[in-house]
Amino acid sequence: MISHEFIFNNELSFEERCRRVFQYQAEKNPVLNTFFEVFGLRPDSKVNPDEIPLLPIRAFKEMPILCEGLKPELVFKSSGTSGMERSSHQIADPNIYKISIEKEFYRHFPANQYALICHLPGYRQNPDSSLIWMAQHLVNIDPDGLNTFLPDDPDEFYKWKERVQKKGKKILLFGAAFGLLDLAEDQQVEFPETTEILETGGMKTHHREMTKSELRDTLSEGFGIKPGQIHSEYGMCELLSQMYALSGEWFTTPHWVRVTIRNSDNPSKFCNPGEEGKIGIIDLANLHSCSFILTEDRGVMNEKGDFKVLGRWHPENLRGCNFLVDQEI
Repeated sequence: MISHEFIFNNELSFEERCRRVFQYQAEKNPVLNTFFEVFGLRPDSKVNPDEIPLLPIRAFKEMPILCEGLKPELVFKSSGTSGMERSSHQIADPNIYKISIEKEFYRHFPANQYALICHLPGYRQNPDSSLIWMAQHLVNIDPDGLNTFLPDDPDEFYKWKERVQKKGKKILLFGAAFGLLDLAEDQQVEFPETTEILETGGMKTHHREMTKSELRDTLSEGFGIKPGQIHSEYGMCELLSQMYALSGEWFTTPHWVRVTIRNSDNPSKFCNPGEEGKIGIIDLANLHSCSFILTEDRGVMNEKGDFKVLGRWHPENLRGCNFLVDQEI
């Protein structure tokens, strides 16, 4: 198995790391070998990241995507309603996911400053959820043993809150958007005004539509915190990396990920800043599956290279924790 260490080495240029991943996947991944050949590309082709075709994400619903000679240690499946076809992501090396999670999450939310409490109803009933796996990993590795899932018993919550306050940490409430809205409406427990929220955008169990701005305003009012204390995460079962938008709606990427906005009719064309298109992602952490993905998410990019998620390109086929409806730019 090829070593993954170079992926997270930012002393190497993204272009160099990307070429190495392309060559490996073009040679060892049967799906990508066939896909790249359609575009006249072979493993020894000299390409830069912008020249590499992006595999439509629906391929994860249609076939196993894994490099030859490897067996999956984990299989993540996308969420969805009953009867909906689900994506399947085969993970040959869970350590890559662990490294990706820890590096980017702690870059934004340092372990010595935050205590994480997760509220993921619905997801917890899905044993194949990559989001639950991530949350459980962050719970397991917390050096102070404070990271946890929201308990059903309010008394247990208040005992936990007291321990957090004694440690001098801020609470980070992590969950799917509409689960958080329900929690704010229930008001069974009271969070301190210093609480910060990290929402994933998930809304698959509800039928209400809400812009991102409306969501932030409603969470702010419901929890009695400032809008600047609300952050967003963008991820999906087909990726081993997450992106974060702090105190707003513009997402940034880790140094091993590149996001572009592609023309929906011709994905080889790049959209200009401010122009809507499909979100394309190169995630080098997907070393043993597929790093080059064209999503079905609608997005827009600014001049700095940050991006917004504007919703699903086909809203009738909702799935996953990355869905946001009709956001305002």
